[in-house]
Amino acid sequence: MEDKVMNNFKVLLNGIVKENPTFVLLLGMCPTLGTTSSAINGMSMGLATTAVLIFSNIIISLIKNLIPDMVRIPSFIVVIASLVTILQMVMQAYLPDLYATLGLFIPLIVVNCIILGRAEAFAAKNGPVSSAFDGIGMGLGFTLGLTLLGAARELLGTGRIFNVTLFPEQYGALVFVLAPGAFIALGYLIAIVNRIRKA
Repeated sequence: MEDKVMNNFKVLLNGIVKENPTFVLLLGMCPTLGTTSSAINGMSMGLATTAVLIFSNIIISLIKNLIPDMVRIPSFIVVIASLVTILQMVMQAYLPDLYATLGLFIPLIVVNCIILGRAEAFAAKNGPVSSAFDGIGMGLGFTLGLTLLGAARELLGTGRIFNVTLFPEQYGALVFVLAPGAFIALGYLIAIVNRIRKA
């Protein structure tokens, strides 16, 4: 029992630190660069992806023995697409402003390589509990990455974080709110994370 708990804890930490999807594996770059103009947008996109990741991992680990090898990937995509559709409807009904902000990136969660990659690499080979922990770990790692990037861009571009003003907006560099700023900020954050990991 203790071994299982430790293994699940290691799986959880793996996605946050060792195999962080944003800073280490460099997966899911489309939503990473497209939705992180602010910390709240990055965090919201990360949490939406985390929800799909957790439930898809659990469902796929439960039905893995029922799926023939020939249609494995299409079956995974159907599960993921169904969950994203549910998420999209819930967000439209209860969080319309956030849904309008994230827009096209919500349906694109279906083709996010983190989700399909974890389904193939982990959920299809492990039980539902371990798969849930893997989904939580990878999802939290992705959310942390998007929130950090969004916070850095928002702070450097507008002088705010989560709409709390830290310095006047006229001292911000507008480039960080625009598309090129996403690449610049991500590059520096990856460099900082690599430096910390090697220290």
